[in-house]
Parts: sequence; structure tokens; C-alpha cells
Amino acid sequence: MLQNIGIPGLIIILVITLLIFGPTKLPEIGRSFGVTLREFKKGTKDLMKDEDDVEADKKVEEKML
Repeated sequence: MLQNIGIPGLIIILVITLLIFGPTKLPEIGRSFGVTLREFKKGTKDLMKDEDDVEADKKVEEKML
């Protein structure tokens, strides 16, 4: 669905967002969105790391048997 937006669609979305929130709130909204995205990426990395650790532990246990 998001692949079909294009440049004109993004411009329209940005103009509507500017009208709704105003120019003073946009940097704050962008900052909070960036923090949220960073936390999501960190959580995803931690989850993948934990999964890799579990797989490595299983391989060590298999070798010990």
C-alpha cells in the first residue's frame, strides 16, 4: 500500500500535517517519531541477538551429547 504513494502524495501528507499540527509542533513530533523508531530497532536487535544465543546454546548442548 505504501509503495504507491509517490512524491505528490508525500507532499500532500506533509501539507495536511503542517496544517493540523502547525510549524511549532512538527519538530517535536519528528523527534518523538525518531526516538520511537530507534527504540523499535534496538528491541528488534535484542530479540534477534537473544534468538541467536538460544540457537548457539542448543548447538553446544548437541555437541556435548
